[in-house]
Amino acid sequence: MSVRSLLRSAFTTKLYVTVLVAIVAGGVLGLAAPGVGASLEPVGTGFIGLIQMLIAPVVFCTIVTGIASAGELTSVGRVGVKALVYFEVVTTIALIAGLVVMDVFRPGSTLHADPASLTISGSAEQYVQRAESTHWYDFLLNIIPNGVVSAFTEGNVLQVLLVSILFAVAFKVMGPAGEPIVRGVARVGDATFVVIKLVMYLAPLGAFGAMAYTTGKFGVTTLVSLGSFVLLFWTSGIVFCLLVFGVVARICGLRILKLYRYFKDELLITLGTSNYEVVMPALMRKLTHLGAPKQIVGLVVPSGYAFNGDGVCLYLGFASLFIAQAFDVEMSLWQQIGLLAVFMITSKGSAGVAGAGFVILAATLNTTAVVPVVGIMLIIGVDRFMSIMRGLVSLSGQIMGSLIVSRWERRLDVDRARAVLDGADLPDPADARPDAVPTA
Repeated sequence: MSVRSLLRSAFTTKLYVTVLVAIVAGGVLGLAAPGVGASLEPVGTGFIGLIQMLIAPVVFCTIVTGIASAGELTSVGRVGVKALVYFEVVTTIALIAGLVVMDVFRPGSTLHADPASLTISGSAEQYVQRAESTHWYDFLLNIIPNGVVSAFTEGNVLQVLLVSILFAVAFKVMGPAGEPIVRGVARVGDATFVVIKLVMYLAPLGAFGAMAYTTGKFGVTTLVSLGSFVLLFWTSGIVFCLLVFGVVARICGLRILKLYRYFKDELLITLGTSNYEVVMPALMRKLTHLGAPKQIVGLVVPSGYAFNGDGVCLYLGFASLFIAQAFDVEMSLWQQIGLLAVFMITSKGSAGVAGAGFVILAATLNTTAVVPVVGIMLIIGVDRFMSIMRGLVSLSGQIMGSLIVSRWERRLDVDRARAVLDGADLPDPADARPDAVPTA
């Protein structure tokens, strides 16, 4: 194999290998030279910024072309309701799983920390200040943008989702007059995916910079101090992905390990950057190629990033009880159920919120007043390591969302999905191509 072909495959068909090597190299650099590793933060955040700037146009183009080719608008509403039912069920299971694991293993019970000895400072203070001004209904109000353009400039997926659906319905109602616009949007969507393909060549560099920053900034000392907490969360996240999503995959007629192998690029990029939003465009394209209809993928994936944060929900149960145990606060079953009920509301609509897991945790603890909110200082040092698994679990939830809703709608091409997962090189399905948009 020539050097040219080797480099080409390293950034195309073998991208996951290149990303994995970059993650390991970044981790080693951060541990060996913490100052150098920490200084590489702009490399990771720069790559994340490049992808995030393309998320809004991808969501808009996909939803507009998807709804325009969806037939009756009632089918769109039906898909949306089914997606929300799935989101609520799985996120509730994640919350319960987090609480149960902490009740069984109790890793915080050996700390015996004193709330009076802790002071909220640094980045934690910013999270708490933001949490104090947060209400349970805020995510509903935040869906409405200040203007149509601001929905795209502020990076709020919920706002982009609302604007996209409204315009998609408008084009649909316009009938033949709206079809040329839809075809134009489809072409813009095609161009956007080409740009994403170009940006993804930088994925190894972004993963390298992000991992070097994480290990250089926080290091082994921080990780060891709360190692049992982090290890338990990672173990629980892996088990959750294999068992809960394994059951969902079987309902779809698929095998979970084959799905993870198919999405290995996206999983490794999330592992390296601890941000699963950056893989949204690639995720949507690969789900469509797998056999899920474009109309369903275009609606379920963006809404899933706002309402289906399984990793965040798993983390909320973990962190809240860990803090309670660390302060020797014994929470009764009813108190935990009450905490669960609040989390079920506050955990929704976290898309586009920096440090969403921490903000939601601080807001809920501040509201319930059962566990001292100052306890977030106990875990903020390892939050970067926790956020990696939060992202991996949430990404797994996004993968399964479109598949289970497509199966529920009886529109998942299971035979095609099995063939693709087995390595078959199939062309994109008809509904993934621009010429699938209805014409006059």
